[in-house]
Amino acid sequence: MDDLLETAQALIFDCDGTLLATPDLYAGAWQAAFASAGQDMAAGWYHERAGMSEHVLLDEFEKERSVILDWEHVVLAMRSAVLQRIGAVREISAVAGIARRFEGQKPMAVASGGPREIVTASLESAGLMPLFHTVVTMDDVANAKPAPDLFLEAAHRLGTAPADCLVFEDSRQGIQAARNAEMRVIDVNALIADEAATF
Repeated sequence: MDDLLETAQALIFDCDGTLLATPDLYAGAWQAAFASAGQDMAAGWYHERAGMSEHVLLDEFEKERSVILDWEHVVLAMRSAVLQRIGAVREISAVAGIARRFEGQKPMAVASGGPREIVTASLESAGLMPLFHTVVTMDDVANAKPAPDLFLEAAHRLGTAPADCLVFEDSRQGIQAARNAEMRVIDVNALIADEAATF
C-alpha cells in the first residue's frame, strides 16, 4: 500500500464505512424510516446493501416486498434519524489516519453516495472536514456508484487525472465505481480488520 500512496497524485476517500463508522447508524435510521411507513427491515438487509444510493435501496426494498412506498417520506425520515444521532459518529482511525498523514501533501477529496447535508455534517462532527479540498456527494452527479461519476467529479475538482488517483473504499459498489473510473483502489476492509485485531 505504501507504494500506491507514494505514487498517487491525489487521494479520494469514500465516507460511510471508510472514513466514518456509520453503517450501524444508517441501519438504525433506515429501520426507523421503514417502520414509520409500516414496514419492518432487518439490520442485516441494510448491511448487505451498504453503499447503495437511497433510490436504489428503496427500489430493491419495494421489489422484494411487493410494496409501494412514499419515497420522499421514507428518505426524509431516514435523514432526520441520522442527523439526530450525528454526534455519535466516530472516525475509522485506520483510514482517517491516512488522510491526516497526507494533509497538505496531496490533494484529497471525499466522494460519497450520501446526501451532502449528511455527509458534511458527519465529517464535521468527526473533525475530518478540514482535511479535504472538496466533498462530492450524490447531489453533485447524475449516477450513483457503481457508475464512476462521483470519483470522476472528485478527480476533476482536484485537477488530477483519474489514473493518478488512489481511492479508498469499503463497499462492492464503490470498489467497482473506482475501477469503472480507471482509478487504483484500496479495499479498506483489511485495514479496518487489522486495526480491530490490535484492540
